[in-house]
This record gives sequence, C-alpha cells and structure tokens, in this order.
Amino acid sequence: MKTKGLCIFPKDVQCITGKSERYGRQLLADIRVYLKKEPHQFVTVHEFAAYCGLNVEDLFVYMD
Repeated sequence: MKTKGLCIFPKDVQCITGKSERYGRQLLADIRVYLKKEPHQFVTVHEFAAYCGLNVEDLFVYMD
C-alpha cells in the first residue's frame, strides 16, 4: 500500500492547477495568511482543498 502525503508543496500545486511553481508558492503563502499560520508551518491537503473548493480525493489522484 502506498502512503499518501499529508502536506502539499508548490510542485503539487503546479501539477494540480497547471500553473507555475511560483504561483504555487504564492498560493500556499496566501493560504498560510488566511489560516493564520506561521511561515514555517505546512499546509495540509485538507486545508488546501477547503481553501480552493476542491475534493480531497481528487487531489490525491494528482499527487501520486
């Protein structure tokens, strides 16, 4: 059984959205501000899905 990642990274955002990695970094930074997280804290797949209005199961397909 393959384990699923809990955190999402700019490269994952790039694969999901089809936009640049820089856009992924900026989007994750915006999500951290929205969630009142510190810059060193990770954004989870569930937080990303809730912010973007996406289904979590669909995200895991793209992250494989």
